Amino acid sequence: MVFRQLSGLFGGGGPSVETEPASAHCRPGDHLAGEVRLQGGGQDVIVNEVALSLVTRVETEYGDHEGEAGLEFHRVAIAGGFTLGASEFRGVPFQLPLPWELPLTEVYGQHLHGMALGLRTDLDVAGRRDGGDLDPVSVVPLPSQQRVLDAFAALGFAFKGADLERGRIAGVDQALPFYQEIEFHPPHRYAGHVEEVELTFVADPSGMAVILEADRRGDLFSEGGDTFGRFHVSHDQALHMSWEQELIGWLEAVVGHLSGGHPGFAHAPYEHGHGSGGHGSGGHGSGGPSWGGVAAGAVGGAAAGFVAGAVVNELLDDDDDGDDDGDDGEDEGSGEFEAAAAAMYGNAVEEAVEAAYEDAYEDAYEAAYEDAAEAFEGGED
Repeated sequence: MVFRQLSGLFGGGGPSVETEPASAHCRPGDHLAGEVRLQGGGQDVIVNEVALSLVTRVETEYGDHEGEAGLEFHRVAIAGGFTLGASEFRGVPFQLPLPWELPLTEVYGQHLHGMALGLRTDLDVAGRRDGGDLDPVSVVPLPSQQRVLDAFAALGFAFKGADLERGRIAGVDQALPFYQEIEFHPPHRYAGHVEEVELTFVADPSGMAVILEADRRGDLFSEGGDTFGRFHVSHDQALHMSWEQELIGWLEAVVGHLSGGHPGFAHAPYEHGHGSGGHGSGGHGSGGPSWGGVAAGAVGGAAAGFVAGAVVNELLDDDDDGDDDGDDGEDEGSGEFEAAAAAMYGNAVEEAVEAAYEDAYEDAYEAAYEDAAEAFEGGED
């Protein structure tokens, strides 16, 4: 960090400011510690307020138009009401409380492509405000969130991107005016049925909601669309749940294997639907885990973490490197994925057609047999 002169307020002789966080990383619900350092300029000034704010980039929708906009979503005044003398140095320590719904920006030591979060230092000097420069902030998952991400990695989900959607999720207590969507390509065995899966965490001190959204592919017999799942768990429950089992059960329900061939949810505790301004609740029950309940996972936290580490490059295949080297590598990887997805999709359609043919043949045979039996009985009479 270097001192930044507030030239916008006092020209070349104004005070300077530097913000130095004590740590490069933080977690949702924690406190971000550090110090704001002020250096006086050529004259005494009255500092009415020193404030820290968190700003990010949020996707917005207005009618048919989509775009991105910067948003300040958390602000705390840490000092004020003092005179900063000419050439005086003053340090202002801070302990900034962080929202529990703070979006993640880093997983497994790698930046989540699409995320931008900054800490801004705002000064009110002699009644004039300086917006300040942004210092980047890295937010890593809570242990409970990490457990879910470990399961995604262990099952073969591939990280696609992340963004912030402005709006609220129906049926979820939400403090911030936006929510994060972490997007994944599904495991290969589901690529023919599911385009992508989005993961959202909405945390608070007692626990978190884990919201899943699957973008289902359409086929000859059903339309595509979005299907939702929701879990409400304590942080301790999340650490001991078999998320691998929960995710597989939900995916199987999405593609129809657990609901009689019709995409949807096989168990009531999964909620789905869409509400205004975000995900919907459309509830089948009060929410909570099913297909295994709250139990120790077949792949425990340590084992899942080891597996996740082994496939971290596949999970977080950020395209930042591809921007430097051109688009050839990205196009090749995309082509391989699309080819595999198309092959699995073709196999799924063939299986569905064969099953439908067999069902139709059995129905026709049964109807013909009944007609023949009735005709035979009528002839006897």
